[in-house]
Amino acid sequence: MLHQSNRREFVRNIVSTGSAIALSALSYSRVQGANDRFRIASIGTGGKGWSDLTGVAASPSVEVAALCNIDHSAEHLGRAAETYPSAKRMTDWRKLLDDSNDIDAVIVSTPDFMHAPIALAAMHLRKHVFCQKPLTHTVFEARQMNLAARSFGLVTQMGNQIQSHTAYRTAVKAVHDGVIGQVIEVHSWQGGSPSWPRHIDRPVGADPVPDHVDWDLWQGVADRRPYKKDLYHAFSWRGWQAYGTGQLGDFGCHILDPVFKSLELTAPTQLVAEAPPIKAETWTDRATIRYRFPGTTRTAGSTIDVTWYDAVGARPPRERLSHIPSDYELPNAGSVLVGEKGSLVIPHVAMPRLFLGDSGTGNGSDSPLTIVDGVDHYVQWADACRGVDQTTSSFDYSGPLTETVLLGTVAIRMPGETLQWDSDSMRISNAPAAEAYLSKSYRDGWEPTWV
Repeated sequence: MLHQSNRREFVRNIVSTGSAIALSALSYSRVQGANDRFRIASIGTGGKGWSDLTGVAASPSVEVAALCNIDHSAEHLGRAAETYPSAKRMTDWRKLLDDSNDIDAVIVSTPDFMHAPIALAAMHLRKHVFCQKPLTHTVFEARQMNLAARSFGLVTQMGNQIQSHTAYRTAVKAVHDGVIGQVIEVHSWQGGSPSWPRHIDRPVGADPVPDHVDWDLWQGVADRRPYKKDLYHAFSWRGWQAYGTGQLGDFGCHILDPVFKSLELTAPTQLVAEAPPIKAETWTDRATIRYRFPGTTRTAGSTIDVTWYDAVGARPPRERLSHIPSDYELPNAGSVLVGEKGSLVIPHVAMPRLFLGDSGTGNGSDSPLTIVDGVDHYVQWADACRGVDQTTSSFDYSGPLTETVLLGTVAIRMPGETLQWDSDSMRISNAPAAEAYLSKSYRDGWEPTWV
């Protein structure tokens, strides 16, 4: 049985007590000594989890103390165990956290739907957390992750590692330097073809569960369903609403990140989606979401519109892209920031391209851009946990970014409806039916511990 999280009670509490405002910024009060060994546990060691693990373990101060995966095949737990033979090995993350006195921090690299349950449990045990993007599966969970990190004074980082790449850092500096002037509007897109299921119904029947997979543990907080080969584990879960967040959830926290960073955006006030009617269990194969945000010191007006496009071959309309000549081929994924003096193209992932002057006269020059060196997103977190650095995608930042991305997945479920978002009260004021998608139900006995 699944139980709905008590989002309304949580909202009443933070509004009445003012705790959402009173909590201080990330305090780093529980950092290790700079010369101490930093002991980590990795939960989800295959796929992206492997690069997360090896990325953090590249720090000479890190000791890999524990490994956890529901799949003990070679490409999942097996490879990690062979590389870090002294680490404890477990299948159940709950048992790992029950025996975590010798662990300082946890890397969470599971499918989206298990990010918050595991990370919140770790934070309640006062463990620092590195968590893959999108930070959570629901808007409510994202708010909880932010509050937990601040409440417990923990060092956190979301796995949107491209933020630390020289390309994104250079783009952010260009906007802050005023190279394109105040920004008028933004267009962001992902035009690739995902390999996971989209816009389909769940097939009938069941396949034998492989000996190396604990299928019940993999399903975690979700309702139970039969195992189907190659349909959920290990990668196709992204297309299913119960487990993933679709194309927007997968890429939004990357591609919208330099937009958020450069413009210093807060929460949107409204959004509307254009998308086909959604299937009961999978995500759509295409969508356009138009967000409206309050203006900032980086924008030309009191509000700014950011439009997201995803579909095979998706691109923004050329007539909206001032300063960019018609013969310039837009990248397959990225953003265009249209400014008063020029436009900045931020590919995913490549160095930004600058176009100045009237439409059609820009030359894509890189020369006015100040190149900003990249940093190591993973080691940065490990160093911050030891008190010698600060993270740039802490949950204070990545929580609101994730909320915005996941609000888009709410809008996709209600195409054509303009949703008015009140971030302080966590309400969609004009569409009560949409509020049901801000949170979700959890399997009986698996409910997360909220702040």
